[in-house]
Amino acid sequence: MPVTVLLVDDEPLVRAGLRAVLEAQPDIEVAGEAADGAAVIPLVRRLRPDVVAMDVRMPLLDGIEATRALLRTVADPPKILVVTTFENDEYVYEALRAGADGFLLKRARPAEIVHAVRLIAEGESLLFPASVRQLAAKYGEGGGNRAARAALERARLTDREGEVLRLMARGLSNAEIAARLVVGTETVKSHVSAVLAKLGARDRAQAVITAYESGYVAPG
Repeated sequence: MPVTVLLVDDEPLVRAGLRAVLEAQPDIEVAGEAADGAAVIPLVRRLRPDVVAMDVRMPLLDGIEATRALLRTVADPPKILVVTTFENDEYVYEALRAGADGFLLKRARPAEIVHAVRLIAEGESLLFPASVRQLAAKYGEGGGNRAARAALERARLTDREGEVLRLMARGLSNAEIAARLVVGTETVKSHVSAVLAKLGARDRAQAVITAYESGYVAPG
C-alpha cells in the first residue's frame, strides 16, 4: 500500500510543488490538499492519510494549533510533518512539542522531501536529529523544564531504556540501535515502545524533546 499524504499550505505553488515531487514516487500518493490548518480535521477524518505535511504558519489556524487540535480530537491520528521556511524557528520547536513527528524545509531537495515522508511514515528514526538538537539547545530551557523533569522521574526508565533513549536522541534507527547494543531489532522496538509509553510521548520526537528539556540528554 502506498503512503498517503495530505498537503496543508496556504501557498498553492508550494502544494503544487510538493504534489509533483511526491506523486512521482510509486509508493507515495497525495490524498488531498488544504489551504489552512482549520480544514485539517475534517479532511483527516474523511481521507485517513498516513502523513499530514503541514505549513507551520497559516492565516487562520497555524500548524502548531492544528497539530494540537488534530491529536486531541482524532483517534489514531496520522503522522505530522511540519513544513517550514526557516529551520531555526521557535514555531518549529513548538510544533514538535505539540506532537509533530518532524519538520522539513520548503527549500529541501526533492530527494529530501521523499525521504522525510517515508521516514516519518515508518516512525523508526528521528528526522534531522542535529537540527532537533539545535532547536532544543536554543528553546529547550537548558534542561530546566519542570514538566519534562517530572515526566522523566515518573517514567523510572531502566538502564537499558535510558541507553535506548540516548541513542534515539542521536538519531539512530531501530536497526542501528540494535547493532550498537548487539540485540535484535524486535528487542529494540520493545524498548522504544516502553520508553514512549513511560514518558507519555506520542513519538520519538516528543520523547527526545522531553529528554533534552529535562536535562537527561544534553542537546549540545
